[in-house]
Amino acid sequence: MEGANVKRPARALRILAAACVVFASLPHDARAQDFELHGYLDMRAVLPSDETSWTNGGLGKSRFGGGNGAEAKFAGVLAATWHPTPSLVAVADLQYPTGKDRRLDVLDAYLRYRPVSLTPWRWSAKFGAFFPPVSLENDGIGWTSPWTLTPSAINSWVGEELRTIGAELHFEYRGASNSFEGSAAAFVNNDPAGELIAARGWSLGDATSGLNSSLREPDVYASLIGAAAPVGYRPFDEIDNRIGWYANLGWESPAYGKITLLRYDNRGDPTRFEHYDGRDVFAWHTEFWSLGAQTRIDDIVLIAQAIDGSTSFEPVPELYLDTKLHAAYLLAGWDRGDWRPALRIDVFSLHQLPDFLPDPLSEHGHALTAALNWRPNDRIRVTGEWLRIDSTRNQRLLEGLSPRQIDEQLQLNLRVLF
Repeated sequence: MEGANVKRPARALRILAAACVVFASLPHDARAQDFELHGYLDMRAVLPSDETSWTNGGLGKSRFGGGNGAEAKFAGVLAATWHPTPSLVAVADLQYPTGKDRRLDVLDAYLRYRPVSLTPWRWSAKFGAFFPPVSLENDGIGWTSPWTLTPSAINSWVGEELRTIGAELHFEYRGASNSFEGSAAAFVNNDPAGELIAARGWSLGDATSGLNSSLREPDVYASLIGAAAPVGYRPFDEIDNRIGWYANLGWESPAYGKITLLRYDNRGDPTRFEHYDGRDVFAWHTEFWSLGAQTRIDDIVLIAQAIDGSTSFEPVPELYLDTKLHAAYLLAGWDRGDWRPALRIDVFSLHQLPDFLPDPLSEHGHALTAALNWRPNDRIRVTGEWLRIDSTRNQRLLEGLSPRQIDEQLQLNLRVLF
């Protein structure tokens, strides 16, 4: 095997910089009319779980952990939209996250061309760095959910490890009573996606990775690969020079709701690797099916999603390590105007193959999320959230812990939108 030349996700940043240069050269009136800035400032108080969080090198399933008592957290997101023409739009979301890695980073940056259509048929094309259309939860600014602070296990993973850096072609048909849509994309620079979920397992948290992020793996994983802790890697690197793809279909009816089906395959070459942080980081072959549905019954919004797939790599010839991943959730949100309670149930599991390994990194668990949102106006959102995660993972024995742990986390959040 040979290490591959690494291509960082700088393409999307160059697109954003070029868009800013063009925007700066426009007349003031045109810029004021066609350029919009939105975002939010996030202030929260957190009562973390006792188990050390994965963000600090532990195996805890919640974003905040360590049992250090109540903590205050601050973060922010800035979303810029520019319409140089009625058919063309440039979009960029920048975040300033909470935690130790506090630096401004780009979540996504892309151009979308959508010509005006006078028929039921419409099409659009998108190029840059953007989230794959997996989530039915996270449709807010900075890839946030209107119902909870913490996304489901599925969409927590998407926010951490998946980003489309490439191009997407989208079609839709809007009929009188039904709408149909479909899209297909080709992308690069997401080869290590799958390493974190295999090494750490599922988690629930709103720690969304920027394009220049380096993610931390559990410290106990270091001894398994012969590296020194902390162990990190960049999820948005190009390692094997292969092009990945996804395709999705959707159907929506005002009377019944929405159904989406997506197939994702990064086509990673599991034998290729790069050298980073003193070790070999492999390209993981990550593929999955995702099925989602959303409907409304009076004031109740129901969202459900399931994912089934695998991620694998081959660290030495003929030792193919394959991790089967499964997860699902059901969310119920009550839209009562200013007050919006929400309840979500998650189930998740991993099964690492082959079974003859001495300490397979398999797990299973479930989680319950209860949130109460108060929206007195369009600019203020106050959210209280309780999260309970019950999981069993034998890897915890390496930390001297019981394989089964219950992580509980409380958050009180004030979000000021602009």
